[in-house]
Amino acid sequence: MDKLEKLEAQSIFILREAYRSFKRCCMLWSIGKDSTVLLWLAKKAFYGHVPFDLLHIDTSLKIPEMITYRDQVAKALKLRLVVGQNQKALSEQQTYPNGKTRIECCKALKSEALNHTLDGTWPRRVYDYRADRWESYDHAEPYQAAIVGVRSDEEGSRSKERVFSARDERSEWDAGSQPPELWNLYKTEFAPKTHVRVHPLLDWTELTIWEYIEKEKIPVIPIYFDQGKGIRYRSLGCYPCTSPVESSAQTPKDIIEELVSGKFKNIAERSGRAQDQEGGGTLEQLRKEGYM
Repeated sequence: MDKLEKLEAQSIFILREAYRSFKRCCMLWSIGKDSTVLLWLAKKAFYGHVPFDLLHIDTSLKIPEMITYRDQVAKALKLRLVVGQNQKALSEQQTYPNGKTRIECCKALKSEALNHTLDGTWPRRVYDYRADRWESYDHAEPYQAAIVGVRSDEEGSRSKERVFSARDERSEWDAGSQPPELWNLYKTEFAPKTHVRVHPLLDWTELTIWEYIEKEKIPVIPIYFDQGKGIRYRSLGCYPCTSPVESSAQTPKDIIEELVSGKFKNIAERSGRAQDQEGGGTLEQLRKEGYM
């Protein structure tokens, strides 16, 4: 097998292990390239059917095209889409730039919203593809595990992750207490009330993600490509904190050529995400509190 086939086989194995091991399992879907590749792999792993909920945390500040794309894909692929949101923080404008720092905003709209949607204590909206309508629920049974499309190369704290990464019942993460994972032997049995994050893409890179998108012809959101203005998004997030990069790439092949050429050699993939720059180590602290 070539490198993409090996990565694909490994990720499919991890997805099946997660589904086998946890009765209540969901997959986080940020609408970005990584989680869209993860969705594609899930369809392959389960023969065209995605057997678990897709969970999206809606900050209400996402780039508008992302929400349009999310709803179109959920309908087309007949996905059970669950949307969580920190409605209290939004109604009280406890956000950036309304008096809160970017990190405080991320903690409220992402970490807290994710944790309480996972534990079932906050309201959620669910898309029923059969009736093509949204339904609202006040609470739900908690998820034991969440499948997440993070990669080791994307950001420093993510390189400390394991494939099956244990959190406590509040989804808090202790990076120093993770068990070793040797020879692709994964620990899938945990103490009661442990919440587990599963990372099938940990060994992928920005380059292999785009190579796989090109190989499989995976449809991704168009704002990853130059729309004639000489810019495109390299990493997606909330519009007050996310900036595009200068690029004329209009296809996955163009992006691959940019990456291979070294155009972004000294520029971090998340350099356009302003919250990452707000103080040293703050993103890792957010991740310890439940952030993706």
